[in-house]
Amino acid sequence: MAEPTAEVILPSPDFDAALAFFRETLGFRLDAVHPADDPAVASLSGYGLRLRLERDAEGLPPALRIACADPDAVLGGAREVTAPNGTRVTVVDADPPLDLPPLDQTLTICKADGNGGGDDGWGVGRAGMLYRDLIPGREGGRFIASHIRIPDGGPVPDNVHFHKIRFQMIYNYKGWVRLVYEDQGEPFVMGPGDCVLQPPEIRHRVLECSDGLEVIEIGCPAEHMTLLDHDLPLPTGRRLPDREFGGQRFVLHRAGEAGWAPADLAGFETRDLGIAAATGGLAEVSVLRQAEEGVDVTTRHTGEFLFHFVLDGSMTLSVDGRQAQALTAGDCFTLPKELPFRIGAASGPLELLRVRLP
Repeated sequence: MAEPTAEVILPSPDFDAALAFFRETLGFRLDAVHPADDPAVASLSGYGLRLRLERDAEGLPPALRIACADPDAVLGGAREVTAPNGTRVTVVDADPPLDLPPLDQTLTICKADGNGGGDDGWGVGRAGMLYRDLIPGREGGRFIASHIRIPDGGPVPDNVHFHKIRFQMIYNYKGWVRLVYEDQGEPFVMGPGDCVLQPPEIRHRVLECSDGLEVIEIGCPAEHMTLLDHDLPLPTGRRLPDREFGGQRFVLHRAGEAGWAPADLAGFETRDLGIAAATGGLAEVSVLRQAEEGVDVTTRHTGEFLFHFVLDGSMTLSVDGRQAQALTAGDCFTLPKELPFRIGAASGPLELLRVRLP
């Protein structure tokens, strides 16, 4: 059983500057950060001390956070107490169960050029990567979809890390990236159209990439912890393709090796990415490609999540009979269940990345 740990909570409204100071000036080691697309909490260690920087704790005094296997045993069932000197002390579970927020499905249409064109909607996230939020409402906190890019290629300042998640996948949209995963052999390069399923808590690291790398990342829940593993070297020297992590298997889908089959959507063919089999049916991911002229199809879904990203070409989207919107490459949409939607005026030919949790 792991020893309890205590962290001093430091309010850090200027989060990026505070994190840089403790890491670069004082030499503290980063152990965890979240959320990845807009970091607001970071755990660091050094000099026999653990720190927790919290961006949203502005105005609060420094506090102590104790993580242990049995929180109820520390304060007799209480989870927070104030010391005689005014220090706030909170006690939390060292390994809490995954928090899956209640689902709140909404219609979201996200345009690549934002409202003002150019770089609208892009922000700096973990490891200096640029993030664009594709589902601002996050389906009530259940799902996150991010368009991530690295404009300038070369080595990526990443560490061996893992995520506490239910589901996470990365689709390589443009450029190439070199990665390494726990027990999946030597580092490999992922090119356009390739995809990985990152099962829960698999250790991995981004090593280097080309100029203009762009990937689409889908995760559940929306806010999840990214933790660094300073002890496991990658690669591990093993290749265990059937190893399960949280009940799921790692997937590396190679677009160039995959075939096409008739899709369940009229006028399209599909390239299945193998994620349904590796997740026991939790998620299905495919690329839909226009196979006929004059595509005009109306459908709906009955599941937990349905997301489309326009990879190439153009289309119109009409939802529940409302006026159609024109969509082109880089645009995306997320739909609530039972809401009819119509895909028409497809050209290019149209290619869509479709992610659904049935």
